[in-house]
Amino acid sequence: MTEYDYWKIFPKMPKKVTIGDITVRDGFQHEEKFISTDAKKFYLEELIFAGCRDIEVTNLGNPFLMPQFKDAEELFAHVRSDRFKQRCTKKGVNYDDICFTAITIRKSAVDRAIEMKARGIGPDRVLMMVSTEEEHHYANAATTLPEYWKEAERCIKKCTDAGIKMCGTVSTIWGSPIGGATDLRDAVEFTKRWLEIGAHDIEHADHDGSASAPDVYRYFSMILDEIPEPNLHIAHFHETKRVASASILACLQAGIVFYEATMGGLGGQPANFLDDCPVKGTGEYYYEDPRYVGLVTLEDTLVQIDEMGIEHGWDVDRVLWLGRQLEKTVGRRLRSDAVINGRTLKEGHMQFARPGLKGKKEKLGEEPGQKIPKDWSPGAVLPEKYRPS
Repeated sequence: MTEYDYWKIFPKMPKKVTIGDITVRDGFQHEEKFISTDAKKFYLEELIFAGCRDIEVTNLGNPFLMPQFKDAEELFAHVRSDRFKQRCTKKGVNYDDICFTAITIRKSAVDRAIEMKARGIGPDRVLMMVSTEEEHHYANAATTLPEYWKEAERCIKKCTDAGIKMCGTVSTIWGSPIGGATDLRDAVEFTKRWLEIGAHDIEHADHDGSASAPDVYRYFSMILDEIPEPNLHIAHFHETKRVASASILACLQAGIVFYEATMGGLGGQPANFLDDCPVKGTGEYYYEDPRYVGLVTLEDTLVQIDEMGIEHGWDVDRVLWLGRQLEKTVGRRLRSDAVINGRTLKEGHMQFARPGLKGKKEKLGEEPGQKIPKDWSPGAVLPEKYRPS
């Protein structure tokens, strides 16, 4: 007989997960209008009050290239302020449980993070990134891979000395938007390299929606076979074909416990246009239609995991409300379906019921809840040709 218990079929699937939010950084970096500093502060606060404990605050790279993040220090000063700490206490949030991350792709940004840390407003954690496909890596970091690995090694040592954790990202695991197909084994090796030089954890990234569920399951099974500590690994999926929820499910089945997402599925390459002015960003976009760029949505991912009965620590209804506010902030309909349709309600939507069912059942002499004719057998008799052999 078929086994009906999902956790027995996939015994590595967790009963509890952590979902980090990267809206204010990865989500907003792709927007071609400046998101106000007040709005960024609002979403940082509200995401934390809704249950987020791992959050990306900003990018500490050169604001000339990415002017969306010209307010980076003001945002960190805000989340490090006594006022915000007091608000956390009033909301029942343990401030010490929150991990604030900044993106620091190059050494200059790492140095900036360390200097901010010395002033009491720096991040708990920073992130550097390699791509297994070198053309994609060069487009992001303007270095060769060997050159970057040596830079990352030096930066990790400096961060460790300063009390800052380093996340090492491995990208183009399932394919590159520039170089095409990649080898999963390269990403496993790169993961080991990050840990070898002292990274605290690893973000495993599909940066262009190349992943398919079977390859996601295969890759993360390979990772956990080689490096079996699940708390080291973070799943990061971009959405270009509306299949990222299948990748999330494949991750769960493989045993991954850490995920990240953006509200509304925002995100993508750093913008090369802001408000009314072209900016450098990371150069030309490698896609043609911005409607099909972004990350897996926080709202839909939370609903998916919540309805599987997996513990996650978020207030789902508050996040759905927050997603509706974000659509007003960016000025367009975003990609979350859950924001519009909500959760699956066990009590249904009785306001849509057609009137008259009760009266018709009474007229026909049927009992309330009766679903088959009274003169039929209590259970269906399946024709023999359809029965299990």
